[in-house]
Amino acid sequence: MKTNINLQPYNSFGFSATAKFFVEINAIDDLLRLIKTPEFTAEKHLILSGGNNILFTDDFFDGIILLMNNKGIDIIHEDEGDVIVRAQAGEDWPEFVKRMVDRGLYGVENLAHIPGKVGAAPVQNIGAYGMELKDSFLQCQAMDLTTGQIHIFTNEACRFGYRESIFKHELKGQYIIISVDFQLSKQGELKLEYGNIKAYLEQNGIPTPTLQQLHDAICAIRSAKLPDVKQIGSAGSFFKNPVIPSEQFEALQRQYPEIPHYPDAEGMVKVPAGWLIEHSGPTDTVSWKGWRDEHVGVYEKQALVLVHYGGGQGQDIVALARKIQNTVEEKFGIRITPEVNFVP
Repeated sequence: MKTNINLQPYNSFGFSATAKFFVEINAIDDLLRLIKTPEFTAEKHLILSGGNNILFTDDFFDGIILLMNNKGIDIIHEDEGDVIVRAQAGEDWPEFVKRMVDRGLYGVENLAHIPGKVGAAPVQNIGAYGMELKDSFLQCQAMDLTTGQIHIFTNEACRFGYRESIFKHELKGQYIIISVDFQLSKQGELKLEYGNIKAYLEQNGIPTPTLQQLHDAICAIRSAKLPDVKQIGSAGSFFKNPVIPSEQFEALQRQYPEIPHYPDAEGMVKVPAGWLIEHSGPTDTVSWKGWRDEHVGVYEKQALVLVHYGGGQGQDIVALARKIQNTVEEKFGIRITPEVNFVP
């Protein structure tokens, strides 16, 4: 167990924060030894995966950071149509998706190029371009951090919602995911309707893409609109896309006919938070998109992304996020909420 470790390399925003204790988990035995230590019993802890969806709001974490780094991808069942794949929590998510696509397996292709690790994906129920983690999730193995026992959580038991799961709420901090099982298919129907996938494919002369071509297209689209965190700190999409009643949307649409939208649950409509942010701003004549206040700002290519240019603190992003929330609510009557996890 290391002490007083700078967490700047371990969070994609690139904020400098110090952890009182820091432990890297490479195997289950590492975890079992850790939870038996007096330090673990006495101190609060935070499970850190890729650090891509975390905002450290203070410059000191008074507890233990657990960095999951266990590796391995195995086929545990295969038949004529389906394959069940088990991936360890420390595997890189984009690389996992790439490997599944390389094998010709359908089910996670639209989730390509989302930064992070496999173990964090169910916690957040990551999603993009009409697909969510829960769509291919079979079950996960998670350790009870009090007893050390391994429990299996089925899809239903995880209580997945929009960027939500039981691990973000009732069981937060009580379990740590050590591996995830995915049920993937050898044949599938590609999802092309969401976002600008179709437009990109048409522009590049690919009217009927293969699985590999769709994967590559999504990687290209995401790379074009998201900053390289090695150059500019960010956590990707900062806010969730709000889901509002159809009556509320229809009223907004009369005022803003061009407002994009997607059908959601019955009687509900999903509105892109990025559009709402881009069409509001710190003043009536200035958009948030591309706005900068010294150390932090809103990315010029995608208003949904808040960025850290260096030299700032987590509270700078917190303050900016609140301003954005307030102006969007004042203009559109919609309160957008963060997708990023705030760590005090």
